[in-house]
Amino acid sequence: MSHETERVGGDSDRRRVFAVTSGQATSDGAGVRLRRYIGSQDLDQLDPFLLLDFFESDNPDDYIAGFPSHPHRGFETVTYLLAGTVRHEDSAGHSGVIESGGIQWMTAGRGIVHSEMPEQEHGRLAGFQLWVNLPGREKMCRPRYHEHPAKDIPVETRVDGTRIRVIAGLTREGTQGRVQGINTDPLYLDAEVPPGQRFSETLPAAHAAFVFVINGPVVIRDTDSRERQISTGQLAVLDQGRTVEVSAGDNVARFLLVAARPLNEPVARYGPFVMNTRQEIEQAINDFNSGHF
Repeated sequence: MSHETERVGGDSDRRRVFAVTSGQATSDGAGVRLRRYIGSQDLDQLDPFLLLDFFESDNPDDYIAGFPSHPHRGFETVTYLLAGTVRHEDSAGHSGVIESGGIQWMTAGRGIVHSEMPEQEHGRLAGFQLWVNLPGREKMCRPRYHEHPAKDIPVETRVDGTRIRVIAGLTREGTQGRVQGINTDPLYLDAEVPPGQRFSETLPAAHAAFVFVINGPVVIRDTDSRERQISTGQLAVLDQGRTVEVSAGDNVARFLLVAARPLNEPVARYGPFVMNTRQEIEQAINDFNSGHF
């Protein structure tokens, strides 16, 4: 990807919008209805991001069947809830509940079998699941978790009233996210920007990055003459650069800004297994079928 450099008020090297997707409607698990943004026909992957799903419904028929027991190997799953409650259980004996505003960052590593099931029978359930690849040297590590309820997520409030929930990474104003020690050095922010205000954040220049608009529209700007409006429910892939600038319109804007270091490694993928070679995928299938997860 290329990038352009602008010098306006000290903000140079702004990222431009490289692509926009509205996702694809699909179902997963035992029939959970969702929209897939990364891992879709529009956007196969965005190294190191392998998948991004967004689910939102107040109809229990859309989510009640949940995600019964299934395996993973070779990557990380990140579950972030906007509304509702989900119970998690796994083959290692770990269990817990993710509630609205909570985050679970699970490193599947060498293999784990887990389930994610709604803890509610009615009401709104909404959130994201992101898959983040692991480098080859870490794909067979021991499974581990970062689990944090909403009350433990740092909130940064800026002078213009912008509120940022800092889930992972370090903001330009020095707020450190709750999730730390991740291989790809991620930034994961949930930002709310007042009407007419402008949000700006600094990123490592080579990190892959995207903006997902929860409440919009927003405008992403890289120069005075180049602005791109992104609507609610759209994902914008950002080009390389050191600064991201997002402006709210007439209403409060809310969006995720997520970035991480690309791995630049071969990707071999089969369902819930992500490795570097086909041989490693075959080994993962054999290990799972023989009960070695």
